Amino acid sequence: MKFQKARPFIAIVFIQFLYALMSIVAKLALNQGMSPHVLVAYRMAVATALITPFALILERNTRPRLTFKILFQISIMSLFEPVVEQNLYYSGMKLTTATFTSALCNALPAITFIMACIFKLEKVIIKRRHSQAKLAGTMVAIGGAMLMTFVKGNVIELPWTSKSRSYNGQSHVMNTPKQEDTGKGSIMLVASCFTWSCYIILQANILNSYQAELSLTALMCCMGMLEATVMALILERNNMSAWKIHPDMRLLASIYGGLVSGLSYYITGWASKERGPVFVSAFNPLSMVIVAILSSFIFLEKMYIGRVVGSVVIVIGIYLVLWGKSKEKVGNLLPKAGCAGTVVKLEEQKVLTHDNNQVVHKSDKIMIPKAPTKSQESV
Repeated sequence: MKFQKARPFIAIVFIQFLYALMSIVAKLALNQGMSPHVLVAYRMAVATALITPFALILERNTRPRLTFKILFQISIMSLFEPVVEQNLYYSGMKLTTATFTSALCNALPAITFIMACIFKLEKVIIKRRHSQAKLAGTMVAIGGAMLMTFVKGNVIELPWTSKSRSYNGQSHVMNTPKQEDTGKGSIMLVASCFTWSCYIILQANILNSYQAELSLTALMCCMGMLEATVMALILERNNMSAWKIHPDMRLLASIYGGLVSGLSYYITGWASKERGPVFVSAFNPLSMVIVAILSSFIFLEKMYIGRVVGSVVIVIGIYLVLWGKSKEKVGNLLPKAGCAGTVVKLEEQKVLTHDNNQVVHKSDKIMIPKAPTKSQESV
């Protein structure tokens, strides 16, 4: 029973480790001159090839009928993620650093919380302390993202980054991005967080009507591949050599990125169905810490006080949101309800029999009797 409760936590932590390593691999590929738009297209092609056979075999008897409405919703969802989100994400990463990208994307839970409130997937009652904590945490996380963007501060010297190693006269230190590039990259990264939040919200809704996680992931990867390819052909129409792949870090980024995409879409969809979209996005700080450690060794990337403080502020805001969610009455949620908007009073779940009044449970649906008629009241 304890393992069942811990499964969503274990799954999301595992995904954050995969994401962290993907940030490093992708940054190496982008530094070698790979187009971020081509990277997205190849990544989706690999993801489609990897996940589709599993979906066809494992869900051949349980897959619901695919309607035009569902297919249209999947195409819209895949346009948000991977197409728009990943193009903005990798374009922003190319202008900044891997650590900055991971840290700024920690604003995702706050943006997701706002989106969940708009679509009534999260319940906010201002008078209650847990709702106040969620609102305060959202504002703190946004403030931390702004602090990271506009405040740099002094360099924090680390033993292994204080002296740049160079071979053949060429330094292996990551080039410090210009301030204007950091500004442009920040805008792209915040926009990518917004589109990722839209994807999480849409995925939580679509899974209610198309309950086949593997098939949904395969369809989404396939649609994403088509849409990303069209976008890359348009944006790289004057540079067709960008599509060339050699056995180097660019090939590794495409293959590993496809593997991460297939696994992450399936696992985040399952975890969102189990615990809600805000829970899924709340573990991003773990990825930031891993990326910061790896980047300081691989890229000799320097740390700045302003960005470290901004990251800490974002993490504080995120865990205010998490604390607020933990104080919600878990017992008031139906099994696999996911979001706070599905709260049902426990009293309504009890089976009561009194004359003709009865509450019946069938397939997790609650049938609540109508109020007695006047004739029944007179009796």
